[in-house]
Amino acid sequence: MATMKVAIPASDDRGLQSVVFPHFGRCPYYIIFDDDSGGIEVLPNTSVHFGGKKEPPELLKERGVDVLVCADLGRKAVGLLRGADITVYIGAEGSVEEALKAWKEGRLEKAPEQYVCEGHR
Repeated sequence: MATMKVAIPASDDRGLQSVVFPHFGRCPYYIIFDDDSGGIEVLPNTSVHFGGKKEPPELLKERGVDVLVCADLGRKAVGLLRGADITVYIGAEGSVEEALKAWKEGRLEKAPEQYVCEGHR
């Protein structure tokens, strides 16, 4: 089985202890978990939302991310992530560690094709 990298938007840089940030594109950090090695990378969000030149999905794809686990996100973000071949799961809450556990146990919903979260309607 190939290595899978999972990114989770986070409110701070404490790794697995970080709290899941509610807004995917505007989070201060992404915690990237390597499902094969168990390694953790803390990636500062240097996207266009913070003065950078790239969209968040581009940053994640450059790091080899395959899956995004998040609380919620809008239609544009889902489209950009799909364009980067990143699968999106929604419904994450609590710590990054709790969100990873929920994803591994299959308790999170895969974002539907025409998904729009409540905050983006």
